[in-house]
Amino acid sequence: MASAHRADATAPEAKSIGSDDYSLSRVPRDKRFGFWSMLLQWLAQSGSISQFTLGATIGVGMTFGDAFLAFTLGAVILEIVIFAIGLAGMREGLATPMLTRWTGFGRNGSALVSFVIAVSLVGWFGVQNTIFGNSVSALVGGPSWMWCVIAGVAITGLVIFGFKYMALFAKIVTPLFFGMVAWSIITTLNDHSISELISSPPPGEAIPLAVAATAIAGGYMTGAIVSPEMTRYNKKGSHVFVQSASSMILSEYIVGMVGVLLGHLVKSSDVSHIVLSTSGAFGVMVVLMSTAKINDWNLYGSSLGVVNFFQVVFRKRLHRGVVTVVLGIAGTLLSAVGIMTHFTEFLSLLGVMIPPIGGIIVAEYWVVKRMRKPLDDTREAETLPPTSPTWVPMSLVIWVVAFCVGKFYDGGIPALNSLAVAFLLYCALGLLGWVKPYGTSTLDDEDGSSPAPAARATTPAGAA
Repeated sequence: MASAHRADATAPEAKSIGSDDYSLSRVPRDKRFGFWSMLLQWLAQSGSISQFTLGATIGVGMTFGDAFLAFTLGAVILEIVIFAIGLAGMREGLATPMLTRWTGFGRNGSALVSFVIAVSLVGWFGVQNTIFGNSVSALVGGPSWMWCVIAGVAITGLVIFGFKYMALFAKIVTPLFFGMVAWSIITTLNDHSISELISSPPPGEAIPLAVAATAIAGGYMTGAIVSPEMTRYNKKGSHVFVQSASSMILSEYIVGMVGVLLGHLVKSSDVSHIVLSTSGAFGVMVVLMSTAKINDWNLYGSSLGVVNFFQVVFRKRLHRGVVTVVLGIAGTLLSAVGIMTHFTEFLSLLGVMIPPIGGIIVAEYWVVKRMRKPLDDTREAETLPPTSPTWVPMSLVIWVVAFCVGKFYDGGIPALNSLAVAFLLYCALGLLGWVKPYGTSTLDDEDGSSPAPAARATTPAGAA
């Protein structure tokens, strides 16, 4: 079995730009990254002015204690989801689009998953790029479209070359960002009583706990579902837990709660000027770099989804680097002409569609375990299973039902509601034997005329 299905490792390497980054294969154990490199990648996701703004927004409408409870609820929800899905990605060395073939969706279902994820992430890449361009234009002048193009080209250039260079960028940006932010915040709060800010009443209209928790947990739920894109490069399950938990602590309890204090201080959610005004041109540059560091994951995850989608639907093996170029250009141009901001409602709708994917993955991989045996059998050989289910119709029904609950039920947290419904329904129906695959697809029939890139040649070894 192992010799028959190492196409990714033995086929001639496709001549193409950048790194394919094991887009359709397992990440080999000797190519995974060490603890500190991965930790900085996780922490880089916490380094954003938008998280301070979220904290300030919640602080304007909640007491410090209530805000702490909201951030705790959001952090716990996210950490459970990230660890359950991320650990599966680490064990198998597979990104979410590929993982879903053997965790509830089958080959054709994974194409639908890939499409939803790819469209959502490249859409948010464009939206974030638009915000980036408008912000820089307001700060330093120049047309926003120009800054959108500069940012989009820079991020695309980084993502083309894959995880290794994204990790290197995180090593540079993350310490700079938090060092600069710490200086700005300490300087600002030094002349004020922290105890008085903590005990002060919310200066604005009250925000219910459920609404605050929705903003915290729901806002990053898509990132939690696609966490295998990152955790497949981890070496140990304990690393996944410690790193993701560290990111949650930093983003929610430190960045978020400092944002709450700043909201109480200025009595407004507009706190970005505090960091920018006290840190000068260097601070502006660091903030912009940190924004780019977060947005690169949108483009990276989208490229992985498109590669899987094309292999399944068109039987065409695309190189991830080329896909990144196309998606990056498209997202950059759409953001430059100002179109992407009109799609935020549609992208939010897709955001409700993604959490049920995570619920089904967790239910199948950790509870039902009806389809994951091929993964277990091929894990040690670091190959892909020779076959996968073609369709799993009941999973698609569960997906639709869970989406409807998340979209139309007004109580609780929509993202969590849809995820929980998908998890519970799949567990119940799967254990009863009602979730059944139909048809069998073989990997050998999927590559079409394009050979797969050499798995062990396209990505350099991870840093220790």
